[in-house]
Amino acid sequence: MFARAHRPLSHGLLRCRRFLTTTTRQAFLEPVKEHPGVTCLSLNRPETKNAISLKLLEELHGCLDHVAYDNSVRVLIVHSTTPGSFCSGADLAERRTMTYTQVHKFLSDLRSAMGKLENLPVPTIAAIDGPALGGGLELSLACDLRVVGHNVKAIGLTETRLGIIPGAGGTQRITRLLGLSKAKDLVFTARLLNAPQALNYGLVDYVSDEGSSAFDRSLQLAQEIAVNAPLALKAAKQAISRAPELALESGLDFERASYEPLLKTRDRVEALEAFKQKRKPVFRGE
Repeated sequence: MFARAHRPLSHGLLRCRRFLTTTTRQAFLEPVKEHPGVTCLSLNRPETKNAISLKLLEELHGCLDHVAYDNSVRVLIVHSTTPGSFCSGADLAERRTMTYTQVHKFLSDLRSAMGKLENLPVPTIAAIDGPALGGGLELSLACDLRVVGHNVKAIGLTETRLGIIPGAGGTQRITRLLGLSKAKDLVFTARLLNAPQALNYGLVDYVSDEGSSAFDRSLQLAQEIAVNAPLALKAAKQAISRAPELALESGLDFERASYEPLLKTRDRVEALEAFKQKRKPVFRGE
């Protein structure tokens, strides 16, 4: 998990680069120039509140492939290009035109995309500035942290209203996040939560202040993270993500195995020198 490697750009990575020059892109990467190391994965289907189409899903895969091997990315923010929006779930209008086989392929590809997002080696933040429904909430659950706008009123796994269940990891990730009872409550009822309720449930980690957006708060959080050592962040994410599946002693062994390589890094030496000189360290991910 989380391993980076230096290799030639794959087809997916080249495809993602093309997103930066096409006007029809539905998902694309955009570095935040004012904040080095912070990159946005932007969802861009405003007419459908970023419903997940076949095209958006394909482009999402390309972006995630790119981030997995781009050492300049230290924190990734998933957000909408449209204010007051996040992701309304699968594109049901498109779904009605798909064959049974095509639906199965779509679900497989969606599951794969969620796995890629969850297993990225960098910290990820979902900036939820509008409805996060069904697959949209599942997308945020695949991120490490979730920030919601203070005025958002519709967050939930609504699939049982449509005769199905969450099919992109929702039943599994929400249970790991909230526990059995709360997960069953939200999935069985298909209840929609507002921002304060979602925070109270533990479904999100932060609510933006009045007058600011989830993206604003996510950017602030990303800055707090991005100043830290990239290799240490990678190792920390790796160790924490494995914790639920390991017994304590095995987890401690894995933590030690993640810790020890950091002792030989240039960033570790820089941190000690900066502490000695009473200045901020300059980390390079080396």
